[in-house]
Amino acid sequence: MRVRMTIMAGLATLAGSVGLYPLFESGRWFWAGFGAVLAVAGGGLLARRFRLPAVVNPLAGLAALLVYLTAVYAPAESLLWLVPTPSSVEHLRALADEGWDAANRYAAPVPLVPGIGLLVAAGVGLVAVLVDLLAVRLRRAAPAGLPLLAMYSVPAAVRDDGVSWMAFGVGALGFLALLMSDAREQVGGWGRMVSTRRWSAEVPMAGTAPEPGGPAARPDGGALAASGRRIGVGAVAVAVLLPMAVPGIHPRGLFGMGGTGGRGTQTVTTPDPLVSLKRELTRVDDSVVLTYRTDDPAGPDYLRMYALDKFDGDRWTYSEMSSKARRDRLADRPIPAPPGLDGAPVHEVTTRIEVKPRVRNMTFLPVPYAPSQVSISGDWRVHAPSLMVYSLNDSAGGRSYTVRSLRAQPTPAELASAGYYPDDILSRYIDVPKNIPPEVRRLSQEITAGASSAYAQAVRLQSWFSLSGGFTYDLSAPAPQHGSELVDFLLHSKRGYCEQFAAAMALMARILGIPARVAMGYTPGTQTGSDQWVVRSRDAHAWPELYFEGAGWVRFEPTPSGSAGQGTASTPSYSQPSVAENGSGSEAASPSPSASSPTDPASASASAGPRHRTDDTGPEGTSTTEEQDQGGFSLTPWLAGGLLVALLLAAPMVLRAQSRRRRWALLMPSSSPPPEPSRVSAPDAPSGSPRPGGSSRGWTPDPAGAAHAAWREMRDDARDHGLEWRSSDSPRATARRLGELLELDGAGTEALRRIARAEELARYSRSVPSEPPERLRADVRTVRESFSAAVSRRARWRARLLPPSTLAEAADALRAAGTRTSELTGALGARVNDLAGRINDLPTRMRRRH
Repeated sequence: MRVRMTIMAGLATLAGSVGLYPLFESGRWFWAGFGAVLAVAGGGLLARRFRLPAVVNPLAGLAALLVYLTAVYAPAESLLWLVPTPSSVEHLRALADEGWDAANRYAAPVPLVPGIGLLVAAGVGLVAVLVDLLAVRLRRAAPAGLPLLAMYSVPAAVRDDGVSWMAFGVGALGFLALLMSDAREQVGGWGRMVSTRRWSAEVPMAGTAPEPGGPAARPDGGALAASGRRIGVGAVAVAVLLPMAVPGIHPRGLFGMGGTGGRGTQTVTTPDPLVSLKRELTRVDDSVVLTYRTDDPAGPDYLRMYALDKFDGDRWTYSEMSSKARRDRLADRPIPAPPGLDGAPVHEVTTRIEVKPRVRNMTFLPVPYAPSQVSISGDWRVHAPSLMVYSLNDSAGGRSYTVRSLRAQPTPAELASAGYYPDDILSRYIDVPKNIPPEVRRLSQEITAGASSAYAQAVRLQSWFSLSGGFTYDLSAPAPQHGSELVDFLLHSKRGYCEQFAAAMALMARILGIPARVAMGYTPGTQTGSDQWVVRSRDAHAWPELYFEGAGWVRFEPTPSGSAGQGTASTPSYSQPSVAENGSGSEAASPSPSASSPTDPASASASAGPRHRTDDTGPEGTSTTEEQDQGGFSLTPWLAGGLLVALLLAAPMVLRAQSRRRRWALLMPSSSPPPEPSRVSAPDAPSGSPRPGGSSRGWTPDPAGAAHAAWREMRDDARDHGLEWRSSDSPRATARRLGELLELDGAGTEALRRIARAEELARYSRSVPSEPPERLRADVRTVRESFSAAVSRRARWRARLLPPSTLAEAADALRAAGTRTSELTGALGARVNDLAGRINDLPTRMRRRH
């Protein structure tokens, strides 16, 4: 039954479940998991008590888990408050659906409603089933750590803070205890330990009896056990402490103390902005994030934190930012001017912001776009392309800072007449993955059909999302994790929150050739005084920003606002459909082609398309919308993959050919007269090596070396054709056995005998083999042809394409390299020991001299 291992498996599961604590508001979730672990352990014990097969062990655990869940969460629908029935199973399914909806609705830590409690008990119980199966029934305790580790992945994916080192240590110690228990049982399975005295000092002399009343005759395993414990604790300590000390993994150094202090290079790492957005929108308390005062006469604008400029087909992210010692610091240089903002009316705004102390890990500052000066204490930096203000070491929680920003107020006519996009904007902000479905591309064209400018296209996209497209604002919709979910939002469900609306409009704008990105931050919030505003968690928001030359990055608002949408969102005045359709809008204000500006025949069509350069000086990669739409099958990856496979398959054949060529190089006839005897009489020259004083091509090798080369070549040919080669046989025995096995003809038999005789003389006789190298080379070729004719077609092709001798040569080379490395290591160790001995003897020698 393995009762002890069953108990240890349950304790290890409970220790691993401690890592789930950040997900819940109260600690009652632990007792739900505790009961599930007890039920699974009981089911496993019963299965082993009746010696049921291993496949029944998890079934018994699952059955016990179902009984437990029925008794706790569906007693009224069950038989005798315990036995599952169809109605109780249906009730559990409905309760699990409610728990899943609640988990998507609330941000962690979530309240422990019955549905979430059911999910916790079922999840911990399933992990207990796997651990019990692996560690107890199959006696594989080490792989049981994988399901235990899976429980840590849930809070790590949901929470910014992840799991504390103490919770990780508890789970790790539970896993180590499971391993030690398994090791003790495996050692104990060999029987009772052999009794002996502890050490040599207590072993009686030969022929004498042990002393009566001596110490118990038991082995001393304390040192070994202590070593095992030290290794386990050391491994856990390294796993906990090392990530905190490595730069880039933990940005603030060991346990959050210190950091780089502005020295060296760091990569900006933050929690996923989109995950943080969903968490803020679904907070139950709707806490205050910040308050601010502004002197903007037009009313406050959005407070932007992130600018997501990369779309990989699934999610929007921002480009990796690397900040060096003094680069990009706010205190070292002014904030760069916003790109493209050089034509629209602009006025300066001053905003005083106070972030609440309870806000944690806010490493990106909420600021009105476009900031021109930020006054804040600490090490804060600015990303020049996006004007995001961030820190590598500090957080905005509890800080007050002042922001001066430039707020543009473009008119519809100015946006409609925007100039051509700069090359750096085109190269970065119009990329669309080729795996975007053609339905989305076609939908983008249909919505904007008839628009005469990029601005008119943007307004139609915004109006379709917020007014005429039939979309519904729904916070319970899951965050899109894959491109297919975004497509489902556009074409089918049409339910989501600001993330889906902003991501979808930015993607469709790029499909139309308009530079776009997704911005994230907060809406203006609610006004509490004459010039004071309050921003809460529910004001977290995402919106698209589109680029227009002269106005720079312009905000649009596709998300529905008010009571049926994001409550504090607002549509910019310049993007109102009524404004865009009247005389001052894009349709009437579209500029006519002139001699001073380049013209594009495609721009006069029903779809305006992007305002790209059409001359030949544009950067590589700035294609039109029609060119971008021609995605789909590409032959280049297939050709590259096929070439790689062909090279891998040809490698053994090429290596075999090179090996044969090297050997035949020794058999090449001399093309020049032999040198003077004094120049070739090298007494230490190895057999078959080139003589000093000239190249190897100009010399005839010695007959013994030619015989050895021919013999090795024949050996490799035999192995390549699948023939048995016995290294213990003499050359004559090998020739006789191969001749009888293959039934060679006269020429093949004679060639085989000549090669064997030459090798025999080279090995055992003092006389020099009489066969010239040219004859041996021809004999090897004849024998190879005989081998090929005697075997099957399959063996013949294998000898040509995948010769086994190549692997043997590689193994020999590795073996030789290993031997040489061992020799060098041994020699180095001997020298180190010798040097250490000399150093130790140095004081003794000095005393002797004195």
